[in-house]
Amino acid sequence: MAVKISTISALVVFLALLSLSHFSHGELQLGFYNKTCPNVEKIVFGVVQDAFRTNSRLAPLMIRLYFHDCFSNGCDASLLLDSTTSEKTAGPNLSVDGYALIDAIKDELEIKCAGFVSCADIIALATRDLVNLASGGKARYEIPTGRFDGRESLASSVDLPGPQMSVADTFEMFEKRNLDLTDMVLLLGGHTIGKTHCSFIKDRLYNFKNTQGPDPAMDPKLVKELKRECPENSKQNKAINLDQNVSSSNIVDASFYKQIKSGRGILQIDDQLATDEMTEQIVTDLAEGDDFLARFGQAMVKLGSFGVKNKDAGEIRKSCRSCKNRFCTA
Repeated sequence: MAVKISTISALVVFLALLSLSHFSHGELQLGFYNKTCPNVEKIVFGVVQDAFRTNSRLAPLMIRLYFHDCFSNGCDASLLLDSTTSEKTAGPNLSVDGYALIDAIKDELEIKCAGFVSCADIIALATRDLVNLASGGKARYEIPTGRFDGRESLASSVDLPGPQMSVADTFEMFEKRNLDLTDMVLLLGGHTIGKTHCSFIKDRLYNFKNTQGPDPAMDPKLVKELKRECPENSKQNKAINLDQNVSSSNIVDASFYKQIKSGRGILQIDDQLATDEMTEQIVTDLAEGDDFLARFGQAMVKLGSFGVKNKDAGEIRKSCRSCKNRFCTA
């Protein structure tokens, strides 16, 4: 049986690499910068690796930034624009971070390849590198480039799934982005190194759906542990790991799925993934299999092709925080 599973896993990786070797989605392609900035991936990785050595929390931050940017209005770096009404100011984006790393990469690229590499591609490449670093070098995937930066960023246009939504409602949002049910479960697997805060889970601990008690779907032992971390009347808003396996909470792996199968999901949507008939089998396959890393990379690539701008609809910014085009709306 072990040999069979290993063979299947190897086949998944092979097929992923084979499909990516011929990948083209609209204007996106592998090696887009071969002539204009041939060392772009080496430059990006150099900055990312140095930053990761001093701050490993950049990995979950960048996964979240990538998701929030792509999911609302397409992968166009519109989330990076500074304005009193830009996407940054929307409620779900107030806790997004990682902007300083993007700035550092952009500064280096403007020295080496001025005016060629988009901020949208920097997000995609930096996220890929951080996922790989946080997996111990086991999760590198090839991602096509050629995105242009968007010229519009409005808080009113931000549209993201919430942690208390049902699986069906969450999937409806993913489906509108050309992402299937498996893609959704894989992308939510980014929670393997994610964090939330006590304020987002107190209802599950103390007054789930106005019952004056905890969510019955949550492991009682976990409820007790979390109540110690998140006292009901405390004003502190402590950070909580979404993967409750302490030996794995900072590593990109399949541990998250094993935890939610045991009723140890922190967010309501995570718990529901493991029990809803739409997604239960997908979660089981990922928890018991050995191909999560390869499949997660494929889902990240697919997300990265949503809503990309071409050269007519976008631009290459000099600063990722402001538009070059005077007709920019932010």
